[in-house]
Amino acid sequence: MYNPKSLKADEFINDEEIRATLAYAEENKNNVELIEQILEKARPKKTDSGCHCEGLTHREASVLLACEIPEMVEKMYEVAEEIKLAFYGNRIVLFAPLYLSNYCVNGCLYCPYHTTNKHIPRKKLTQEEVRAEVIALQDQGHKRLAIEAGEDPVNNPIEYILECINTIYSVHHKNGDIRRVNVNIAATTVENYRKLKEAGIGTYILFQETYHKESYERLHPTGPKHNYAYHTEAMDRAMEGGIDDVGLGVLFGLEMYKYEFAGLIMHAEHLEAVHGVGPHTISVPRVKRADDIDPDTFDNSIPDETFEKIAACIRIAVPYTGMIVSTRENEAVRSKMLKIGISQVSGGSRTSVGGYTEKERPHDTEQFDVSDERSLDEVVRWLMEEGHIPSFCTACYRAGRTGDRFMSLCKNGQILNCCHPNALMTLSEYLEDYASSETKELGYKIIEKELNRIPTEKVRKIAEENIVAIKNSNRRDFRF
Repeated sequence: MYNPKSLKADEFINDEEIRATLAYAEENKNNVELIEQILEKARPKKTDSGCHCEGLTHREASVLLACEIPEMVEKMYEVAEEIKLAFYGNRIVLFAPLYLSNYCVNGCLYCPYHTTNKHIPRKKLTQEEVRAEVIALQDQGHKRLAIEAGEDPVNNPIEYILECINTIYSVHHKNGDIRRVNVNIAATTVENYRKLKEAGIGTYILFQETYHKESYERLHPTGPKHNYAYHTEAMDRAMEGGIDDVGLGVLFGLEMYKYEFAGLIMHAEHLEAVHGVGPHTISVPRVKRADDIDPDTFDNSIPDETFEKIAACIRIAVPYTGMIVSTRENEAVRSKMLKIGISQVSGGSRTSVGGYTEKERPHDTEQFDVSDERSLDEVVRWLMEEGHIPSFCTACYRAGRTGDRFMSLCKNGQILNCCHPNALMTLSEYLEDYASSETKELGYKIIEKELNRIPTEKVRKIAEENIVAIKNSNRRDFRF
């Protein structure tokens, strides 16, 4: 029985409800009147306090995804862009993954780290190597990391993860600091989530991979990850352990995308119903080629056009959630998706253990092939050329604006008053410390224009003063 408030995976991600949803969507995919009603419901509405978006149910969102009427699909993209600009503006947050270890005891069929892969070199970073990787990332200009590690209770116990987090936060190199460490590790216990919270993590990220239970168990034949319920219920344990911000995601291409989409939206509804706050982020990765992994093995691969439509429908359905697309995707795909909902991207990424300290991109320990191999500077300049503001801001995390506190500000549109000036100031930091001359010249033109868009004179003046201070090497711990 479907029950979004239940803590049991097979009740809040209910197969019968998903199949009924897909049938309903198929029946109504050409119902123009209904589709227009759904899109009108989803559009951001101006309020006395800012802006409001109602979001959609998983059934309404699934109708949009099923629709193939060209003019309706274009309207979806328009609404998705309206929502993205209303709540996240033209800012794009930048981050990088940091792979700590590829030791893993699971048998996942889509990941080269699976335990039966005997020819991939296994590597685990020492704390000195972690420091070296962090310095290399700081030298690029990164302030926000997502740490990654395989599941291995012997080689990668929670104590190792906690030690790495402490090391990362301790590295102060030139003007570089990692100000937010997000964590993408295997499902664990409430006690361990409490330890991660105490270590000062940002978002806890865990991809469901697939919400289709039968496929999930087939794709994870061995290892602790085989337990569908334990994995699916991880976010509830994380929130019980005090973690405010959690990040969802599925690996598109493993199962039928419409099924995955419905399950993903239902998971977001569940978190909102039980904990009063939905996911902080939703990631949209696709299966990619890697060592001994051929994506053509999976018969549910999706073309770029469908992938972009999925992103737009997620943005419409869950308007207040940050959306992430990584360097798995190429420049052209990322460019389109930025306009229809994405608010975070990775840049200058390497998906190998110890990859940032290597001059050449190492492929022997990569988790997947990187499609966008541009440097962070190239990505920053490209974002500005595309009309976006690259942001290295972590102020909400450092000021305690997380969980329901962040969502309440986001839902009334007030988060813009914090994020826009903070984005400009952190961009100025990047321009002074790391940017090429070409990127720096373009960046300050963008900053000058965007400062004039800050509606509050007092906030604008403070931002201008801080940017002048940054230029004069007079750094302050600024944040709004």
